[in-house]
Amino acid sequence: MAFVAVASSLALLATACGGGDNGSSAGGGSSNGGALEGRGPINFATGKDTSGNLTNQVNAWNAQHPDEKVTVTELPESADQQRAQMIQNAQIKSDAFSVLNLDVVWTAEFAANRWVTELPASQFPDLGKLLPSTVDTAKYRDKLYAVPVTSDGGLLYYRKDLLDKAGVQPPKTWEEMVTACQKVKALPEGKNIGCYSGQFEKYEGLTVNFSEAVNGAGGVVVGDDGKPNVDTPEALAGLTALVQGFKTGFIPKAAITYKEEEGRRAFQEGNLLFHRNWPYVYALANKTDGSSKIAGKFAVAPLPGLKGPGVSTLGGHNYAISEFAKNKATAADFIKFMSSEERQKANVEKTSQAPTWASLYDDPTLNKQFPYLAPLKASIEGAKSRPKVVKYGDVTTAIQEAAYGALTGTTQPKDALSQLQTKLGTLITQ
Repeated sequence: MAFVAVASSLALLATACGGGDNGSSAGGGSSNGGALEGRGPINFATGKDTSGNLTNQVNAWNAQHPDEKVTVTELPESADQQRAQMIQNAQIKSDAFSVLNLDVVWTAEFAANRWVTELPASQFPDLGKLLPSTVDTAKYRDKLYAVPVTSDGGLLYYRKDLLDKAGVQPPKTWEEMVTACQKVKALPEGKNIGCYSGQFEKYEGLTVNFSEAVNGAGGVVVGDDGKPNVDTPEALAGLTALVQGFKTGFIPKAAITYKEEEGRRAFQEGNLLFHRNWPYVYALANKTDGSSKIAGKFAVAPLPGLKGPGVSTLGGHNYAISEFAKNKATAADFIKFMSSEERQKANVEKTSQAPTWASLYDDPTLNKQFPYLAPLKASIEGAKSRPKVVKYGDVTTAIQEAAYGALTGTTQPKDALSQLQTKLGTLITQ
């Protein structure tokens, strides 16, 4: 098969992370944030709830606060479209949104543009009990602008039943993953299965998957010095692995249209052997109501890299208060409620989404229900962040265009990275 020739040249899969702080102050010095005043009804702007549990969480708040009810405005499924609607709302200084559910990588942009309110860290004493990397994502210039509510680390979902029958172990490298798929496809029940997919549509998920590929090959997109460094042999090896994956069919052609949900559905339908996605997939793929054809047949492993363990991109969501919101005191209390240990545990139990409370990863009951929690915690703690830049929208667009051009064959990988290096150099200034 074509995979044999490709195995040695393919490379990686991975993801990314953040830094740390015990959350005892909003920054290195004293920072009190703005005044959080006003009580009454508020609006919560969030991406499409694919878990089905957000209504339960909000209802729990509304039952306890009949005079400060929360109304949910559900934005599109696409992260890029969510961000665009939030920015449009902020640019006209609308008070339509009170609390914003932000992707962790948007903090710098929203804070620098004063679209969200600086928070007094003294009002959020539980920050020190959260995973430090998640707290770091909620800060800009050492000041607190949001509170981490869910985290995320990339995981490799795989068909345990098929790997067991083929006599192979979960792969630790991209080459091992290629070889494992060869062996499974030699089985009668594995003949028509697709080998692997992540998220390769031209949207934020492609930035994540590209970053994981680069990091998993030993490269970086932006270095610790804040400068882009993507025109390197390591980055080329990572991108080439994905390009070759599409060329050989290791990655199905349809995957170029996959966002999180398209890939999840393909995996649940039994059409993929390996699938890179976030923790939320676990609960949905394990449903026994007929919606998943692989319930009880899959397991989870860390992401493979080029020649060893992969590196996850740090994901997750933080709740922030719109600078233009009314009833900010209620908004702050709602954030405290939703980020509490009790609410986060209830959410994990229903959705398998990654919590930000460190204690929940050691909870015996949760570990019995979700055996991936230990490797997930390691994935989050070792993850790498996407570029923390004010012009993040322009930066992620540049990354997506470069990666998509290479994956679709319109640009050679080396040229794509060279052009991306130049483009990022004009966008990222320190």
